[in-house]
Amino acid sequence: MKNVFLFWAIQFICLFTLNAQELPLAKPSPVQYKWHEQERIMFIHFGVATWLGSEYDETGNFDLSRINPTKLDTDEWCKTAQSWGAKQIIFVAKHVGGFCWWPTTTTEYGVRNIPWKNGKGDVLGDLAKSCKKFGLNLGVYIYPGDLHYGAGIGSGGKTQDPALQETYNKVFRQQLTEVLKNYGDMLEVWFDGSCVIDVSDILEKYARNAVIFQSTHATIRWPGTESGKLAYPAWNSLKSSVLKSGIATQYDDDPDGDAWAPLEADVTLYNHNWFWSPANEHKRRPVEELMEIYYRSAGYGGVLLLNSTPDTTGKIPFADRERYKAFGDEINRRFAQPLRATKASGTNEVALKFQKPTAVNHVIVEEDYREGHRIREYRIEGKVGTQWQLLSNGSSVGRKKIDAFPTVTVSEIKLTVSKSVNRPLVRAFAAYDVKNYIHKYEPTESKEWVVCGEWNTNTFINGRDTLDLDLSKFIDKPGQYEVKFITDVVVTGASIDSAVINFERQNTMQEYLIRKDDNTFYINRTSQVTPNSVSLLTLYMQSDNKVFQNRGVFKIRKRAN
Repeated sequence: MKNVFLFWAIQFICLFTLNAQELPLAKPSPVQYKWHEQERIMFIHFGVATWLGSEYDETGNFDLSRINPTKLDTDEWCKTAQSWGAKQIIFVAKHVGGFCWWPTTTTEYGVRNIPWKNGKGDVLGDLAKSCKKFGLNLGVYIYPGDLHYGAGIGSGGKTQDPALQETYNKVFRQQLTEVLKNYGDMLEVWFDGSCVIDVSDILEKYARNAVIFQSTHATIRWPGTESGKLAYPAWNSLKSSVLKSGIATQYDDDPDGDAWAPLEADVTLYNHNWFWSPANEHKRRPVEELMEIYYRSAGYGGVLLLNSTPDTTGKIPFADRERYKAFGDEINRRFAQPLRATKASGTNEVALKFQKPTAVNHVIVEEDYREGHRIREYRIEGKVGTQWQLLSNGSSVGRKKIDAFPTVTVSEIKLTVSKSVNRPLVRAFAAYDVKNYIHKYEPTESKEWVVCGEWNTNTFINGRDTLDLDLSKFIDKPGQYEVKFITDVVVTGASIDSAVINFERQNTMQEYLIRKDDNTFYINRTSQVTPNSVSLLTLYMQSDNKVFQNRGVFKIRKRAN
């Protein structure tokens, strides 16, 4: 009896000591956890650009008498979201041009002045009621800028004319207050391209139960592309000092970071357009491509944000609705019924045994990420005959990791956590045999460097020069780009003092430009790229050597997704 007591006493002491020595890790807040567990969210882009057949309302002066979406049905929007498993809708209540879909009195450029419902309509209000009816959460996208005040793309709400800033601050603060106060709880607030206007008090009062996309209040992150795909490994933590920049992306991942900010992978149904037009319907992504996106967003532990866009009648096109349903059906076909599954485990090894040799080609591993990213490396093995065979391996798990591999017949399959910080917490482990599936391997390396400009000290005056580098043809889609300064002769001491990035030749937040080191810059292009888009990098250069002439080039590449 003494030996039994001594054994359990030792076990208790060991367990207590282990827990006492656990390293601190970033963990999700209850709001972040609730948001993350949804896995799939539907975006709705609907605005003046829909009638223009473009991606932006670029003037803010569209003839509002043309906007009359007589078949608009927000119940239908919710049914469409549910058809592919989305648990939330984010509605673009105000886009770049400044048009507002709720009856605000801060502007005449809005739903109050269109023929629909004789100016008495409120799309945001209708959608809020429909979401409540169908059990969906609601989020709102409200663009921080407004063309009427000279706060355009990438401005974060900063006006080109400083004299207008205080006036616009009041306008935007009222708009945000109306949206967050009058339409029930929002689970997500989207500040596209960050927000320089101080709205901290408004968010504290009306959005304490919401995650925030971009701005210094950000609690979730953009991956850095609009492909809908995350890079792997995908860690939902980073340094808090980086998160506070307001435009942190997946490139800032740090499994040991002190802040938790999960990744939201946004992508269009039309490749690559956010707003409806007859021509864009021909760009509808096939189900196989949507599945590949799902594997590399939700299947890498993130949240998939898939866009939808009603046409000028207010209806989501029938063929779009059919595609969403087919996408949801395919997810269910593959993963609704596992061959075998097990629930929570606090050990390094979890096994699934089959009654007879069974074909397997997928597993899903889930971590109890409420305690942070504990799992750092793992492997999946199958027992073929009497031998264990490696099927796949990885590092990050988080909410969910989908592993696909060539079909193999096994009697047992096991997960082994080979490296962890603190005791690993496996939430679930499941095995699947997905029929009619061809495993794809996609490279994630960065693209090759290409020359995007030249420089020469012959143009320097008193050892200094200013160079405008037009990167428009190289920055052809939203994402993160890397620009490198290369010099031919090191001894000249030529260097870059500072740099400024501007999009569409407008006042752009400099948070979009990150200096990695003396010779390398990262450029974040978060806004949509159109044929007329301009990305201009201005470089202030200097050379302290008057003896040697020097020259060199600039190179650019798109960072991998």
